[in-house]
Amino acid sequence: MKYSQGKVGRVFVMKMEDKDKLPESLEKFAQEKSIWRGICILVGGIGNGKIVVGPENNESTPIIPLMFALQGVHEVAGIGTIFPDENGQPRLHMHAALGREGKTRTGCIRPGIEVWKIAEIVILEILGNTAQRKKDKKVGFAVLEM
Repeated sequence: MKYSQGKVGRVFVMKMEDKDKLPESLEKFAQEKSIWRGICILVGGIGNGKIVVGPENNESTPIIPLMFALQGVHEVAGIGTIFPDENGQPRLHMHAALGREGKTRTGCIRPGIEVWKIAEIVILEILGNTAQRKKDKKVGFAVLEM
């Protein structure tokens, strides 16, 4: 285990609206407000999009994500983190539970997920921390480095 310490800075409350896209809209907001590290909490509705629901094969590297296309509007509750990538851009990593008609899908959101009507997001900024996402060639995607 590796860790780093920080403290809570600003707190932002966002109302995303119909057809806003995740993670793009949230990452753009983070860049505009100079939020480089933080925790994001999401509740609301999600329309179209895809989530990652596991690796295709848990033994292979690089990891190939198993994608699931959402069919219809889903209720959503999610939590994620924002950390800068190797280019200094804020990047969201968010997992969410998405429910519809008594069934729940849980996974990692992917670019292009659309808000349906509204989504509420609370961002807690982390200050005094240097963690960032760096590409790990073995697994095939960016991982958090201290």
